Amino acid sequence: MRYLIALWVAPLALFWGWYFLSLNDINFGYVMLSRQLHDLVFQLYGEMLGIDPATIPGLLAKACVFDTFLVGCLIAFRRRKAIAAWLRAQREHYSGERAPRIT
Repeated sequence: MRYLIALWVAPLALFWGWYFLSLNDINFGYVMLSRQLHDLVFQLYGEMLGIDPATIPGLLAKACVFDTFLVGCLIAFRRRKAIAAWLRAQREHYSGERAPRIT
């Protein structure tokens, strides 16, 4: 499960790190982080997709949120028994009575 999360987080961190550094032209002397390359990349993607380049970051953000939801659902499904046990324990702790066992 750690590998799944690492393989999911690494590309997101790399892309969004590049995006915000190049958007603000914080290039540290690297052409890769320049605003000119940022604009060129999104202009090329916009031409390939046939959409306005300014809409691409919003579309990517929506895709990242959706992917996050899918990864969270996958993790919750794999750990559903532990989550159910935790919820039962919380219910017992706060209500003071024993909750019925759901199998």
